[in-house]
Parts: sequence; structure tokens; C-alpha cells
Amino acid sequence: MGLIPLKRGVLEKLRKLTQDSGALLILDEVISGFRVARGGAQELLGIQADLTTLGKIIGGGLPVGAFGGRADVMDLLAPTGPVYQAGTLSGNPVAMAAGIATLEELSQGDAYGKLERRAAALGEEWKKVVKGHSVRLGSLFCTFFTDREVVDYASAKTSDTKRYAQFFHAMLERGVYLAPSQFEIGFVSLAHTEQDIEQTLRVAVEAVKTL
Repeated sequence: MGLIPLKRGVLEKLRKLTQDSGALLILDEVISGFRVARGGAQELLGIQADLTTLGKIIGGGLPVGAFGGRADVMDLLAPTGPVYQAGTLSGNPVAMAAGIATLEELSQGDAYGKLERRAAALGEEWKKVVKGHSVRLGSLFCTFFTDREVVDYASAKTSDTKRYAQFFHAMLERGVYLAPSQFEIGFVSLAHTEQDIEQTLRVAVEAVKTL
């Protein structure tokens, strides 16, 4: 349903409820992991999960997934524990090498500072240009073509998907490839230069005029 930031206090409430009941707090960081901060959304929002799922971002483009968490929980997995977990491509050496290289690259210099500055430069101007409800979390951004605040699936569904489709094609014709679905997330990366950001905003101004 796109990028919908949780209301303040929701994750803190979940953390307390799970701790009080003895349940595990599992956070899905397949999209946000390593994109919004080195420690994912958990670092950005100040919440620590008991288990975390991660996706292909850690493989530098190669297919890979991972999960991890508290030592006492992970110790329940084979070969040290009774819970068996395996997969055909688990621990694929090429994907693992790519993942290590990606994480090492992200550790160099001011990678996340640069990423935040570029994402902020796009995000602030994007809100002014695109006539919709625009949100950003770190390097993630999303635009809903609705005049309502988007807080859940129901409000996201009020978006004008036909208008977004027109915008998508207007951008594509001008050389900027956004997510083709209204309910997908856009990503800013370190490969995007300041010139790319400026060009994207110029194109967006032209594209909005065609709607």
C-alpha cells in the first residue's frame, strides 16, 4: 500500500505489549533495512526488535534474504537448537560475497549522510511540485494522488490511480522511471547525483502540467 509512516507511539506500544506478554516483536525491514539507516528503521525510530527480516538490499542487487535477532532466539535454530531452517540457495557464496562487499561500501565515509541529503533535497521540492500527498522516510518516498492524509490502507485507496498512471507515463516519456504502481515505493540511492535530482524535479514540473 506504499509508504505509510506509523503514527507516533505505535511501535513503542507494540514493544511494551510484546515485552509484557513475553511475545516476540518481529519487524519486517525487507524494504527499509540498510536504506533508511545502517540499522534500518529501527535505528531511525529508536526501536529494537527481537527478530528482523531483511531482503535483497543486502545483496547489492543479487537475490538474497536474511533474518536475525536476539542471541537466545537465534540459538534455537539448527545446528545448535531444535528448529530446523534451510533453503536451496541458503548461504549462496556469490550472493554472500556481494552482500559483504555492499555492506563494506556502505560503511565507507559519509554514505548515509550523503544519502539523507540527496533524499531530503528531492523530498522537500517533490512535495511542492507533485499535487498529491507526499511522504518520505530516509531514502524512501511515495506520492499518493489524494487530498486526504494517508494513514492506513483505506485512506491510501482513496488515491486517484488513473491520475498517477498518467503522471508515471509523463515522467517516463521524459526519461525518469518511477514505480509504475501508485502503491509502490520510490528509492533514492547513492548512484543518484545532485544533477539527477535536479533533472527529476524539472521533469516532474513538466509532467504535472500534462495532468
